[in-house]
Amino acid sequence: MTFSIIRRPSWSIAERDATPEELFLDRREALKGVAAFGAGLVLSGRAAFAAEEKDPSTHLYPAKRNEAYKLDRALTPEDLTSKYNNFYEFGQSKNIYRAAQALKTRPWQIKIDGMVEKPFEIGIDYLLKKVQLEERLYRLRCVEGWSMTIPWTGFPMKALLDIAMPQSGAKYVRMETFKDPEVAPGQRQVWYPWPYVEGCSMEEAANELAFMVTGAYGKPLAKQYGAPIRLHMPWKYGFKAVKSIKRITFTDKRPKSFWQGLQGAEYGFWGNVNPEVSHPRWSQATEAVLGQNKRVPTLIWNGYGEQVASLYTELQKKEKIFF
Repeated sequence: MTFSIIRRPSWSIAERDATPEELFLDRREALKGVAAFGAGLVLSGRAAFAAEEKDPSTHLYPAKRNEAYKLDRALTPEDLTSKYNNFYEFGQSKNIYRAAQALKTRPWQIKIDGMVEKPFEIGIDYLLKKVQLEERLYRLRCVEGWSMTIPWTGFPMKALLDIAMPQSGAKYVRMETFKDPEVAPGQRQVWYPWPYVEGCSMEEAANELAFMVTGAYGKPLAKQYGAPIRLHMPWKYGFKAVKSIKRITFTDKRPKSFWQGLQGAEYGFWGNVNPEVSHPRWSQATEAVLGQNKRVPTLIWNGYGEQVASLYTELQKKEKIFF
């Protein structure tokens, strides 16, 4: 497929060099298992979480902030965003941050398959050594009508495309989260189409704003945010930001997302923010800013129109690109 020439806006800055960093997770996991066996220790609940708390990527944070991505509102405090999360794998309440600590994020392998030069699996820590981490300040607008502003750390999704080497016929990227009902009680609810699946077009994936998130607030990503790696496309509603990604598939067929499978009449493929297009059950004209006790007008494309509106110029003549 072909991509249009990118005309960088005035605030754009150059890419930085990659940082080589080798990590030996398999050895760490093996030693930890031997120690536990020798001591006859059975870890459960809080003890198990404490044993896994140390993240081998901690030394990579905080990453340098990319000043190209600025905000016109204050950052939302971490103590609010870390305790107000949608993560249906762990329950329907916003207060799932304790339950999410059961998720084991090391070792963590990501399968890359479909229309690629050669399918492969890559460990999260090896992936982190292949990319250059940076911090970006981004809005997050939930389809439910509330918003946050968060200092995410990660790398451009375009860097993932370069590693995956998709074939020219690939049109979409399908992303899938983990499936483990033993640690994620929400996945025992059989009326949901687990695992959580989301997708985007190749053009969206290559856009400069598309970001693979591995950290927040200057630290590795907390489990309730979708550790160890999630997606964030700030011009789309938050349900498009698939968490705890385990599989990335390149395909020429449009993926059917989790919410499309559950409520296709209410959630479409694109999920682009538009105050003039209401959800079937509520208005999207305004949003509640978390921690500020007020509602503000919602911006088209969530305020990122300069970077993304051109992606949909031709497409919106053919189909609904917001819902």
